[in-house]
Amino acid sequence: MFGLGIGELLVILVIVMIIFGAGRLPEIGEGLGRGIRNFRKSVKAPDEIDITPRSDPSAPPSSSAAPAPGDKEEDDGGSQA
Repeated sequence: MFGLGIGELLVILVIVMIIFGAGRLPEIGEGLGRGIRNFRKSVKAPDEIDITPRSDPSAPPSSSAAPAPGDKEEDDGGSQA
């Protein structure tokens, strides 16, 4: 394992415990594990952008988007007082 033996790993662990303290080691391990898990998840996930061409390129893309909150579909015709 990278040329590190048990003795070297113990020395590194002792130095880390001196620097961060025993109370922070679980937090550091949790953050490291979460980062590794997110990295693996992002590597395995398919790309978000679909670049496959549509079967009918002349057809407009289907729009199922709702109107913006500021847009009014119907005009009430009156003025606000």
